[in-house]
Amino acid sequence: MSILKRLFGTKQEPIRTYQDFWKWFQENERGFFKAVKNQKNIEKEFFDKLSPKLNELQDGFFYLTGMLDENTVELILTPDGNIKNIVFVEELVHAAPAIPGWTFTSLKPPMDITNVRIDMAGYTYDSNTLSFYPNDVKDHPDEIDITIVHKDYHEDDKSSITNGTYIFLDNFIGELNSVTTIDNVKVIGRKQAEKDLIPIEKLKDFLLWRQKEFIEKYEGTLQNTDTAEFAILEAELESGNKLIATINTDILHWNKKASHPWIATLEIPYDGQFNNGMPDEKTYQLLNEIEERILEQLKDSDGYLNIGRQTADSLREVYFACKDFRKPSKVLHQLTKDYPTININYDIYKDKYWRSFNRFNNN
Repeated sequence: MSILKRLFGTKQEPIRTYQDFWKWFQENERGFFKAVKNQKNIEKEFFDKLSPKLNELQDGFFYLTGMLDENTVELILTPDGNIKNIVFVEELVHAAPAIPGWTFTSLKPPMDITNVRIDMAGYTYDSNTLSFYPNDVKDHPDEIDITIVHKDYHEDDKSSITNGTYIFLDNFIGELNSVTTIDNVKVIGRKQAEKDLIPIEKLKDFLLWRQKEFIEKYEGTLQNTDTAEFAILEAELESGNKLIATINTDILHWNKKASHPWIATLEIPYDGQFNNGMPDEKTYQLLNEIEERILEQLKDSDGYLNIGRQTADSLREVYFACKDFRKPSKVLHQLTKDYPTININYDIYKDKYWRSFNRFNNN
């Protein structure tokens, strides 16, 4: 029997669940541990084996690793800033068993400013090179808009310095805070600064204060869209095809939009080439079926507002404004599995004032 195993190898079980992944990891963790601790062949002995298993489970998982102390390896799993994958990274780490010599972390954690220094492409990012100041955004008081100032900033290296600053933020305030708390970031040099500079180490306290203020202002805010009247908007595209949108235009005038800052969009392609870009009756029923499945799970009473839909040029788009991003991520991802023959795409992003829907607002 052992000869047959050597000849033909052991069949690898597919990774379909979090439990499958961690079972595989436990079976191989001693080799991974040695590779990281000895700093030898980490790519070949660990990363080249880990990556395909994570990809089997789901696209969009990334990782960092290193020795937490002499006897413990830390594996940090991260969506690399992709909002819609955060919940899956969190769930995967939550499902991890206790393995001696290992600690597992979801998303890059915040660090003390004294431990954060990024050296990249000839620039340093730390408390000596970075400072910041907040910006007031007219008509959008709830937006957290900050300008970060790098003392060695050069316009020719704007892209590189901006990228390095984002990496610094992920490590200093933590990845979750970096992608969910700050709405807008601009990176400039000291000569372009328009306000007094604040030490970068005070950024955490500033963000905590703004977030606390935001929560107190909007806590418990919900909106009922079950009885809302949806307006039907029509337009003619350059191709001559029609665009039809069914939109809850009343809610677009709501003065508490910022309480539902996460926009979830679903794109469902179909073949409308023989029907002026519109779906035929059978396809129309399928599109409605998919939309109804979403509405059953994303209810306004739970903080998920149905903004409406748009149909044109062989594409149905469905829109929601949400209080959080985790449940919509799971609901929409499951749809891609439930309808594998349809190339369904979805996105989740932050837009506190729903600028994405300005095109539907005539007033």
